[in-house]
Amino acid sequence: MTDQTTDRYSAGEQGLGYIYQARLALLHLLQLPEDTAVFLEKDDDLDFVDGDGGKSLASLKHKAVGDRLTDLSTDFWKSVNIWLARYNRDGRVASNLRFFLFTTGTVSAKSFLARLIPDQPVASDDEPTLTELAKAALAKSKSQLIDPIAMAFNELSDDEKQDFLERILILDGSPRIDDIPATIRDKHMRSIRREHREFVFERLEGWWTDAIIKQLTGTSTDGIFGYEVSDKLSSIAEEYKADNLPITFRKKVPDEEIDTENDPRLFVAQLREIGLSSNRIRSAILDYYRAYEQRSAWARKHLLVSGEVEEYEDRLTDEWSRYKDVVFEKLKDDSADDALREAGATLYNWGVRNRKDRVFAHSRKGNGALCPSRQLPNPSQC
Repeated sequence: MTDQTTDRYSAGEQGLGYIYQARLALLHLLQLPEDTAVFLEKDDDLDFVDGDGGKSLASLKHKAVGDRLTDLSTDFWKSVNIWLARYNRDGRVASNLRFFLFTTGTVSAKSFLARLIPDQPVASDDEPTLTELAKAALAKSKSQLIDPIAMAFNELSDDEKQDFLERILILDGSPRIDDIPATIRDKHMRSIRREHREFVFERLEGWWTDAIIKQLTGTSTDGIFGYEVSDKLSSIAEEYKADNLPITFRKKVPDEEIDTENDPRLFVAQLREIGLSSNRIRSAILDYYRAYEQRSAWARKHLLVSGEVEEYEDRLTDEWSRYKDVVFEKLKDDSADDALREAGATLYNWGVRNRKDRVFAHSRKGNGALCPSRQLPNPSQC
């Protein structure tokens, strides 16, 4: 098998970069003020816009383990090329731009780029300026890729060069793509029970991916705000509290086509028998599917307390039977078929009106249900 790292047709690294872009954006949006918005693939890999309108452009580099940035690293100067274009466009010194390079690699201690790492001591007056260091580095370059970038940089005045370079921060040693989920769970999900954090993250990332797709396809032209992430995380976490169960199948549909006319299952035949329309039967089949799949998912993830399914089904069946006795009280064994169908439809409609999402929702406080029979004429089918 051809090694992925040497196959010139492989797009593995590029694909990894796109996934890294989304994950790192989520991580940093969780760390920034909630009125911050993020855009992907706008002016840079990531654009962060704060509540005052200030914009931070971020270039992302997911590098091989052990990679180092030096004076003439193309990763840095290719980012500079992008930033220079935005800096010139927005009025140079008058612009409100900041520039960030997130890299999983590390900056060489011997490189002038080390001056761009956060929390560096202020340079003394007798030390070279960033402009002088950058000029000296570029003077050594023989790269055809870097030469036009150096020309664009040298079009700035010395004061503008210094201003431009002082806007740059390099965050080396950024978390790798497979470390980000654990970082988010550890730093931003402390209030969620440990055994549920992985499931909560999976659902949050699923929502996040959908939001990014909408932005990249133009379905949404707005940024994704930090408060939206906080609200979604809180909403998902609420479903994993001790008195609640998460609902993950609300909009799911079965893979196979729904056939209301020929479905042989007993509950479907009963619904046809009481004269329900095809649309209502289809809804009942969907409810049954979602309830069954949801309960199976809860069981796989060990979210159910021993005996609570059986206990709830007993309570549900009892409630159903009590109303069935009321509806069927005046019926006899020789009652006409039309009367029996009408009674069945009345019982079914009562269940629909009073279900309160019971087919696929459940709360341990007792206002939900695990059993799909809440809509079925025959509760024995649970």
